[in-house]
Amino acid sequence: MKQYPFHNIPFQNLQKKDMSFEEVFVHIVEFMELNPTGNYQLMVGTDSQVHKKHTVFITGIVIRQVGNGVWGCIRKVMIPRRMLHLHERISQELSLTEEIVSLFTEERKNQLIDIVLPAVYQGATFTMEGHIDIGIGKRNKTREFVKEMVARMESMGVEPKIKPDAFVASSYANRYTKQE
Repeated sequence: MKQYPFHNIPFQNLQKKDMSFEEVFVHIVEFMELNPTGNYQLMVGTDSQVHKKHTVFITGIVIRQVGNGVWGCIRKVMIPRRMLHLHERISQELSLTEEIVSLFTEERKNQLIDIVLPAVYQGATFTMEGHIDIGIGKRNKTREFVKEMVARMESMGVEPKIKPDAFVASSYANRYTKQE
């Protein structure tokens, strides 16, 4: 796997590899422009998996038109060591999510909002969510980190979602962490 500084790591999906963030953003705009009267959720989340000699982090970006399809992509980051401490790994997952969320500048978010704005009175919506791969269940080892991680997401102006609602991190990204 190629090594990049984090901010230069390309995105990919089943249709296209080596996408820049600019290309990803264009895909999101085009997806939303197909139906400006839709209810859209822009979701970003990261999951990780410790392998024999490294730890893989997959960050997913998903734009969902509720009831009418999705478009998504992932970005893979490999840390060349086993990150065995849960807090460190969860914190790194959130840092990678925060990095992607920060690429959605106010100008870019406003561009997405402007797509649905003319149809707001017909019910069109746009929200942005940060999916965090943690939960509050009694048997969930990550429950002690919930307040800290949720506060980090909220401080970025993004609606935090935890398990079971954090499916971009816990399901979509998780699928790709198992691959070496």
